[in-house]
Formats: sequence, structure tokens, C-alpha cells
Amino acid sequence: MQFNFSQEYILEDDYVKLTPLKEAHKAELELLSLDAGIWTYFLDKGQGGENFEHYIGLAFEAQEKQKEYPFVVYDKRKEALAGMTRFYEYSYELGTIKLGHSWYGKDFRGTGINKHCKYLLFEFAFDQLELERIGFGAYASNLVSLAAMRSVGCKQEGVLRNLFPAIEGEGRTDCALFSILKDEWKEGAKLALREKLRK
Repeated sequence: MQFNFSQEYILEDDYVKLTPLKEAHKAELELLSLDAGIWTYFLDKGQGGENFEHYIGLAFEAQEKQKEYPFVVYDKRKEALAGMTRFYEYSYELGTIKLGHSWYGKDFRGTGINKHCKYLLFEFAFDQLELERIGFGAYASNLVSLAAMRSVGCKQEGVLRNLFPAIEGEGRTDCALFSILKDEWKEGAKLALREKLRK
């Protein structure tokens, strides 16, 4: 099945529901965006007001140009939006896609919601789209993000040196590259992640 940027994909389990970003989500997302801790490792700082309007505008623009597919994450237990995540750099010919731009409000971090989201997204990409790999990238110093990727079955495959401006504002810093492959997903990562969701 080919990924269709114009289609309304809805992915859900008993804990979370992922739906395409809409204008109606903006107000609730902006409240979440006021948490400065979200934006430490983002190049586009979307913290409230004009920053948020610019950030969300770029997301809509990328969606319209069929370059990215932003999802909003709804926490069914808390009955509230929790954050966002996106597919991007999709290639039907190569059978690849990237997953990132993920963030959650402070009340939702550390609750397991990220694992639920990743399971649904991996299942969709590998079991429905039948893609071969999902790629990821993160600041090499973002240890929380790196640990989260490893915890859902991703493997580090390299480093892009000096890709990002340093967080401190001077110099440069590295990007750590991760991926998960279809064979890895089907041969054990899917079952391992499902078991983690049951705990």
C-alpha cells in the first residue's frame, strides 16, 4: 500500500489515538507548547504566541506540500491532547520513511504514551505500508530521546558530525542516527514492544 498524504489516517489502541493535525487542535496544542522543556532540542522553537503560530504554520505547509504528515496524539486516559509526532521523507521507491518531530506536554512525558505511539506507527509503517525501514535522528546530547528510541527497538547506525548548532548557542554538535528495519520488527521487536506495553 502506498502512503497517501491526503488520506485521513487514524491509529489507535486503548490508550492513545493519533489523528491528522487540524486547525481545531491549535488552541489545545498551544497551551501544551508553553512548556519550555519541550523545545530544548528543536531547531524551530514553538513555545507559545508567535513562535507557536510559526511552528504550526510550517507543519500545515509541509502537510499541504505532501512532505510531512503531522499527527496529534490524544491521551484516552486523560481525555486530552498530549502532543504531536510526524512522518516525513517518505519514499515509495525505496520503501523508507522517517519519524520524528515528536513532543509531549510535561504531564504526559514518562507515562508510557510514547511507546504506545511508536507501536502504532511502526505497525502502520511495516504491517500496512510494508516499508523496509524507519529512520530517526536526534541531538547526540539528547540522552532522553536516545534512550527512548532504544527502548522501542531502534538501533543506532551512525553519527552526522557537527550537523546542528550547539544547544548552548556556540559551536556545533552531532546528530545521532537511528533506525528500525521491517525484518527486526517482524522477527522480535514487535513482540518485545507489545510486552512492554502490557506492563
